[in-house]
Amino acid sequence: MTDERIIADLSRTDITADERLRALRKVKERIDAGKIERDREGRFVNNHIHTCYSFSPYTPTSAVFYAWRAGLSTAGIMDHDSVGGTREFIEAGSIMEMPVTCGFECRVNVKGTPLDGRRINNPDQVSCAYVAMHGIPHGSIDKAEEVLSVLRKKRNERNVKMCENITRITEPFGITLDFLRDVLPISMAREGGGVTERHILFALTRKIIDKYTERSDALRFVGRLIGKEIDPKTYDKLLTAPDNFYPYDILGVLKSSLVSRFYIDADDECIGISDFSDLADELGAISAYAYLGDVGESPTGDKKAQKFEDDYLPVLFDTLKKVRFKAITYMPSRNSKEQLETVMKYCRDNGFFEISGEDINSPRQSFICPSLELPEYAHLRTSTYALIGHEISASRDLSLSMFSQRTIDQIPDLNERIKQYALIGGIK
Repeated sequence: MTDERIIADLSRTDITADERLRALRKVKERIDAGKIERDREGRFVNNHIHTCYSFSPYTPTSAVFYAWRAGLSTAGIMDHDSVGGTREFIEAGSIMEMPVTCGFECRVNVKGTPLDGRRINNPDQVSCAYVAMHGIPHGSIDKAEEVLSVLRKKRNERNVKMCENITRITEPFGITLDFLRDVLPISMAREGGGVTERHILFALTRKIIDKYTERSDALRFVGRLIGKEIDPKTYDKLLTAPDNFYPYDILGVLKSSLVSRFYIDADDECIGISDFSDLADELGAISAYAYLGDVGESPTGDKKAQKFEDDYLPVLFDTLKKVRFKAITYMPSRNSKEQLETVMKYCRDNGFFEISGEDINSPRQSFICPSLELPEYAHLRTSTYALIGHEISASRDLSLSMFSQRTIDQIPDLNERIKQYALIGGIK
């Protein structure tokens, strides 16, 4: 069997996790024998990699391999409403001798807080924010799943209705979308995966590509669907995209322009922001707010120009302190230097742990963020290893977590705590 065939098996969702991991062990043997090389030797980190358990071309196993090959020294899983892939991810990290972290992303409502009524970091809904839970102790994964399974069930009820909304838009063009028939089978819902708006739009993209086999015809239809011509730069990118990028690029156009026409507010599946913070404490994990910042030209092409938190950062950080959030997570490739400087200052002034990660859910995206080589972001590598140290410690005993009262009493200074946990995490 060729190396390419074995590597391809890492991404297969029609085989079991154990089979994917067996393939990875064979890949590792070839790596150790010098037959498979990585693109670069890097000190890069990434704590925000989506897998097929939310929406991504990567399985947990292939995510770890491709992260290693791209030059990451560590990787973190971050799926929407799901911890279904965490154990596979952990084992893949062990096989590759690569430290990993576990987390999930979900939405919370901010009703009853000063953020109520504001557009926060969610392009589709006010009074609703994306948040992340990082560094889940391995003994708490099942407890996290108990909560998330309820949220996923409620989300899927809304997903059914959003597919019906899309069908009302597309049926005049001979395209219908059924959640059970078209969307659910392309997800990992059967194994505890989340089903997101991206799944819905990817199913729609497949229908469009099947109906309009010529790209120019498909792009004209997409323009009619979103009610405007695709801008020339994006049009040319779509026309010449490699086949494996093409559907993801169309999805990006649809996500930036069509969602508002079929979206239904996510209320029932959103827990309160304080409840999320309480859950993180109960699990021994780290609650983190996902900073987005005002968007101009979206680097991933799936967000339109829009204003988010930048006009009211003092209110945001004050609210996050009151609901006892521990961290802010942000993506250096997404924001300007000025935005990052401002957010980092707010984190320092308010005692928030800083976590970096690049949102990976498309084959076009790079696992690495070149900005992390700059000295002003060196602390994000240290914080990643502190996150690893936290997960190792809390998996042994929740009282050893980075933000337990016992740990805070022993090491009250956050910067000193980060240094000590980074050593536990194996930073070199």
